[in-house]
Amino acid sequence: MTEINRSAPRAGARDLPRPSGRALALAYLAACLLPLALAAGRHVAPAHPWEAAAAALGLVALSGMAVQFFTSGRFETVSGRLGIDKVMAFHKIAAWGLLLALLLHPVFYVIPTWTESRALGIERLVAYHTSPHYRSGIVALAALVLLVPTAFLRDRLPWRYELWRATHLLLGLTAVGAGLHHALTVGRFSAGGALAGLWWGVAGAIVLVMAVLYGWRWARLHTHPWQLRSVTRLADRTWELDIQPGESTPHMDYKAGQFVWMTEGRGRFPLLDHPFSIADSPARPGLSLIVKEAGDFTNRAGQLAPGTPIGIDGPHGSFTLEHRDADAILLIAGGAGIGPIMGLLRDLVARRDRRPVRLAYAVGQPGNLACLEEIEAAKDVIDLEVMLLSEADAPGFTGEVGRLDPARLDRLLGDLARDRTLALICGPGPMITGVSDALIGLGMPLDMVEYERFDYRGALASRRDRRRIYRFLGLFAVLAAAIALAVPILS
Repeated sequence: MTEINRSAPRAGARDLPRPSGRALALAYLAACLLPLALAAGRHVAPAHPWEAAAAALGLVALSGMAVQFFTSGRFETVSGRLGIDKVMAFHKIAAWGLLLALLLHPVFYVIPTWTESRALGIERLVAYHTSPHYRSGIVALAALVLLVPTAFLRDRLPWRYELWRATHLLLGLTAVGAGLHHALTVGRFSAGGALAGLWWGVAGAIVLVMAVLYGWRWARLHTHPWQLRSVTRLADRTWELDIQPGESTPHMDYKAGQFVWMTEGRGRFPLLDHPFSIADSPARPGLSLIVKEAGDFTNRAGQLAPGTPIGIDGPHGSFTLEHRDADAILLIAGGAGIGPIMGLLRDLVARRDRRPVRLAYAVGQPGNLACLEEIEAAKDVIDLEVMLLSEADAPGFTGEVGRLDPARLDRLLGDLARDRTLALICGPGPMITGVSDALIGLGMPLDMVEYERFDYRGALASRRDRRRIYRFLGLFAVLAAAIALAVPILS
C-alpha cells in the first residue's frame, strides 16, 4: 500500500476511562487477600502456625489463580492503560509465584510432624499426595505444574500455536476448577460461611469470563463479519491484508498502533485467532495488517483469497501516541515489528503531524524490507528522516549494514532533545532489550521509551523490564507479609 494522501481522522475513537497501574495493583491485592480476611472471621479448631501458613498460602494462591483469567490481556479494563507487554509480563511472573505457593502448601502442613519425626512427616506428605480425599488438590497442582513451564517454553515446543492455546486454557480451567473443589471439600476455612460463598462466586465469575471470551465474542465474529479485500506482497514472505467491514459491521474506532485478534474462514472461533498490529491510520476505512510468515497461520497469509470471511476482535493495546507529551517521535521497527510502526507513521502522515519524526527499520536481509516507497513518499508530507539497516549486505542495498547500536541511534536522534523525544519500538525481544537500554543510556527517560514485543524470547531483560519486575516483586512481598500477619489470627 503506497497511498499517502488520506482523509482526516474520524472522530469518536474509543477512549474509555481505565484504571491506573496503582489502582490495578490495589485491586489485585484486594482480590488475593479477600479469602484471608474472610477466613480470619471463621471459628475453627486451633491449628499449628505452620498449618495456618499452609492454609493461608492455599487461599491466596487459589484466588490468584482465578485472577489470572482476568490478566490474560484480553480485557481492556486491565490492559488498556498498562499495555499488553506489561500485562503479559505480570501474568507470567505471577504464574511462577502461584506455582511456588501451591508447591509449598502441602509441605507447610507437614512441617510440625516432620520436626517431631521425619518418618511420620514423609508418611504424611505422601498421604497428602496419594489419598483420594485430597485428589482434586493434587489434580490442581499437577495441572499448574504442567501449565506454567509449558507456557514459559512455548517457543521451544513443537506445538502448533492453536494447540498450545487450547492446552493452556484447559490446564488453567482444570487447575482452578480442581482447586475450588479441593477448597470446598477439605478446606478447614472454606467448608461453609462467607468464604464458601466467595468460592462459588469465583466459579461463577470464571464461567462468565469463558462465556464472554468464547461465547459472546464467538457470536460477534459471526454477526459482525469482516471481509478480506486484497492481499499484497510487500517483501520476502511479508504480506499486507486489506480487511473491510461487512454490511452489518460498524467501522472500528481504534488508535494507530493498537492491535486486533484475527481469525479467518467460516469456522471463526476465538480460540483460533491470532494477534496482529493494525498497520493503518484510523483515517482510512477498514483495517490493514502486515503479516510476516513465521510459522503456523502466518505461512498461509499470502494464500488467502480475496472475499475470505474474517473475524476481528479489538482494538486492544496502548502502543499509541495518544496522551503522550513529546516534541519529537522516534519510531524503531525490527523485522515483523514494522506492522504497528507503519500504522503510527501512516497516521502521522494522515494528520500531517508537524513534529520531527525519525524512523529506524532493521531487518536480517535487505529483501525483508517492506513499504520502502511509501516511507520515502512520507518525507514529502512530514519531517521524516529514515535509517535502514540490514544484518547482511546485498547488491543495490543503500542502507547501513550491521545492528542498531548506540552510535547509530545517537546519529539518528541528532539534535533532538532526548528528554522530549518519545521512542516507540516494536520487534523481537533481544532487539528491544538492546535498543531500549541504548536509548536510556543516551539520555532518554525510561518513561519516554515504549515498546511492544511480537515474541517474548529474551524478554524481561531490559532496564525498563527490570524496573517492572522490582515493582511486581514488591507487590508479591506485600502478599507474603499479609500471609505472615494472618498466621497468628488463623492458628
